[in-house]
Amino acid sequence: MFGYIVRRLFQLVPTFLGATLLAFLVIQLAPGDFVTRLELDPTQTRESIAELRQQFGLDQSMPVQYAKWLSGIMQGYLGLSLSYKTDVWSVIGPRILNSLVLVLLATLVIYMVAIPIGVYSAVNKYTLSDRTFTVLAFLGLAVPNFFFGLIMLFLAVWLDDLTAMRILPIGGMTTEFVHIGNLTRAAQWLLVPLLVGLIALAALVWQRHRKHRPVPFSWNLGVWLLGFGTIALLFPFFQGPGLPQSMPYTDAPFWARATNVLWHAVPVVIVVATAGLAGLIRVMRGQMLDVLSQDYIRTARSKGLNERVVIYKHALRNAVIPFIAGIGGLLPALIGGAGLVEVVMAWPGITPALLEAISAIDVYVIMGLITITTLLLIVGNLVSDLLLAWVDPRIRYS
Repeated sequence: MFGYIVRRLFQLVPTFLGATLLAFLVIQLAPGDFVTRLELDPTQTRESIAELRQQFGLDQSMPVQYAKWLSGIMQGYLGLSLSYKTDVWSVIGPRILNSLVLVLLATLVIYMVAIPIGVYSAVNKYTLSDRTFTVLAFLGLAVPNFFFGLIMLFLAVWLDDLTAMRILPIGGMTTEFVHIGNLTRAAQWLLVPLLVGLIALAALVWQRHRKHRPVPFSWNLGVWLLGFGTIALLFPFFQGPGLPQSMPYTDAPFWARATNVLWHAVPVVIVVATAGLAGLIRVMRGQMLDVLSQDYIRTARSKGLNERVVIYKHALRNAVIPFIAGIGGLLPALIGGAGLVEVVMAWPGITPALLEAISAIDVYVIMGLITITTLLLIVGNLVSDLLLAWVDPRIRYS
């Protein structure tokens, strides 16, 4: 295993060089450069434009520019952003963090919901609940994310007009002023039913556990969702003494800023998670149906093993293998952002920054994003292979 890891790390070098060189070549093939648009500005002279090209190194050949950029990468320097006149990492770092918050939450939602629903649909195939999940999954796959984002914004505006309460945020990542002192009117309306529902559902689940009776999946999912919702609404009670009812976002305590960002992330996470959730539910259902028909599952049942043990210990471990194989693309997806959803819902993530860099031909910002994505893809594939060997004893790397 150690020798395999060493070989994969050595293979990283030519893969990285080939990917970055190809990306650099494609960017250079585009007509013009960052300074080209200044030629249409009557206030700029030929001498000033030539001086800018020399300052940014745009007057040099493509191999020389790539070699200089590569030497900076070896020293941990991603280059200079031509648009912002500053280090590339200071430009893309905050955007990566914003996208990471968004996509990490969406990924957690996808995996926490898709696997249980897929297992439940496979165990209860062709029932009303299975057909309902199938219809919802096909709807999630059919509706484009950017269009669903517009629908979510319309829903937020409609709820605001209908109830005079800001239940869902209308775009953006933060608000100018953060509510601190008391619960908002929307939270006051929602807290009581959430708390009552959580207590009642948790009592039913506990009673079934005491009697060693199976707990429906929908009950467990309801406890989790009601619990998270109640905790989020109770956050304002944990404030420090003497805080005003509202204050600027930049001056608010950390928990208030964090909950404000999470509140803005709720509709975006729902939109981002929809397509991935729908696809993984179908994959999980198909894998479980295939595994449950295997001979060793019939043998386990014939031995008198508990059905829960058969499903979750024997069947699920083999059915989840495609999910582990997909981890290789998960790491770059976390950094890559949520695509056009970020643009539609005004989330300041990677995609808006990348579109701005492409329109301005800001070469080093584009290359910085490609570099990070390439490294994460290579590392993610290595981690995926190692996890597959750990989960599936049939796989061995000699």
